[in-house]
Amino acid sequence: MRVLVVEDDAKIASFVVNGLKQNGFAVDHVADGEAGLDMALNVAYDAAVLDLNLPGLDGLSLLRQLRQKKVATPVLILSARATIDDRVLGLQSGGDDYLTKPFAFSELLARVQALIRRSSHAAHDPAHLAVADLRLDPFTREVTRGGRKLDLQPREFSLLELLLRHAGRPVSKTMILEHVWDFAFDPQTNLVDVLVHRLRAKVDKDFPVRLLHTVRGVGYVLKPGAAE
Repeated sequence: MRVLVVEDDAKIASFVVNGLKQNGFAVDHVADGEAGLDMALNVAYDAAVLDLNLPGLDGLSLLRQLRQKKVATPVLILSARATIDDRVLGLQSGGDDYLTKPFAFSELLARVQALIRRSSHAAHDPAHLAVADLRLDPFTREVTRGGRKLDLQPREFSLLELLLRHAGRPVSKTMILEHVWDFAFDPQTNLVDVLVHRLRAKVDKDFPVRLLHTVRGVGYVLKPGAAE
């Protein structure tokens, strides 16, 4: 899943961005409000982590503009402002959750996961993502096929989650690059092909029905039984 981090403190930003990446997220980071608004309006994010004290456009103004433009990306406000009034104002301005600094990364991660889970449930209501006998739990990060546990690397997991969320529909290489890696990758790179090859070896090996298929000239699709 893809997360936007809008934070001007370099140390905090590095802490959050690196932690999210280590947990399988694709992360974009900007350090001012104007850039954050532009990214949030033009890229489909699964969640955003937003500081309030930003240079240029402040976090609350950014948030209000997002909601006025009907952008529903779940937003975790990250702020040193710790009073009840501050929390209430942040939530009333369109925030979905509020975490005060200093914070433990484990709590931030849990809150981001909860926001994505609630957003996903509102749209799809899945306890697990599944196609045929392949099942993925986004929050325990357990993947099984036919009851057998599959050991996936973080990017393999992220790719499979993306494909499962679009099961039956082709997913382009550009979309995979944007959601599994960071923002500025060349769409002509073979990173996607290599990753798909690794994932296919784990998902389809030793199973009679193939699930991960190539759609020539388009990308990849996850569905049972179709020949390439």
